[in-house]
Amino acid sequence: MDRFDAMRLFARIVERRSFTLAAQDLDLPRSTVTEGVKQMEARLGVRLLQRTTRQVSPTLDGEAYYRRCLSILADIEEAEAAFSGAKPSGMLRVDLHGTLARHFVLPGLPDFLDRYPDIQLHIGEGDRLVDLVREGVDCVLRVGKPPDSSMVGRHIATLEEGTFASPAYLQRYGTPRTPDELDGHRMVAFASSATGGLLALEFTVNGQLREITLPATVSVTGAETNVAIAKLGLGLIQVPRYRLGDALARGELVEILRDFPPSPSPVYVLYPHSRQLSPRVRVFIDWVSTQFASQSAAG
Repeated sequence: MDRFDAMRLFARIVERRSFTLAAQDLDLPRSTVTEGVKQMEARLGVRLLQRTTRQVSPTLDGEAYYRRCLSILADIEEAEAAFSGAKPSGMLRVDLHGTLARHFVLPGLPDFLDRYPDIQLHIGEGDRLVDLVREGVDCVLRVGKPPDSSMVGRHIATLEEGTFASPAYLQRYGTPRTPDELDGHRMVAFASSATGGLLALEFTVNGQLREITLPATVSVTGAETNVAIAKLGLGLIQVPRYRLGDALARGELVEILRDFPPSPSPVYVLYPHSRQLSPRVRVFIDWVSTQFASQSAAG
């Protein structure tokens, strides 16, 4: 194992906090990983990793060496690609918001893989803010402004939102013309994945954002379930308009209070602040940005 391969191995161990997981990621025998670390520590004359029965963590020297490894490896990968004309390659681990991915990302995925055939893509799905370094994820796609300063956020789109209800709901509760007429109405409560609290409905009134919390018979944590419950006539929902094209066309849902829209939702691609972007991550982020731009223009 040469020094650059050893650096890649060491970086993956630090990120995964596990010899076993690093070995699986790099498709190496566990014994090779163990021996590689021993040789590195012997060559450098310092202890790089603390091992316990539960996890592996870097020492102070190991943390400093890890950061230097990331910088060196990124420079090497970029330099080789520039001089050899090689296309980005290797395993790319991304975590995508499922609804966004199905609408904006997945339709163009064959084109991305045709363009970069040497990239192997692993897609996780969720809406929580994963620990990118600890879980070995290169970047995530999320709705909402990133709260974590340890991550870099690239703003790639803004989603316009609206307020929606089923015809059956409106027949039962009436169609409000302003937010002041929402007394007696109900909402499908959506629980925040970040805080666990129920999100209020938002309305822009005279340039100011007003929050209104209505009674809710049902609360949900999933975007698809949120829409399905609204179709059953069990309450008002506020979601990005792009998600309801078919439901609106079929008359399953109706937009109301259009003159009082909720605040729009920004979309970000997030990646660790401590890392330099590898070519494969950079081309993926650029491609995702164009996907959102083209789909939004078509919409």
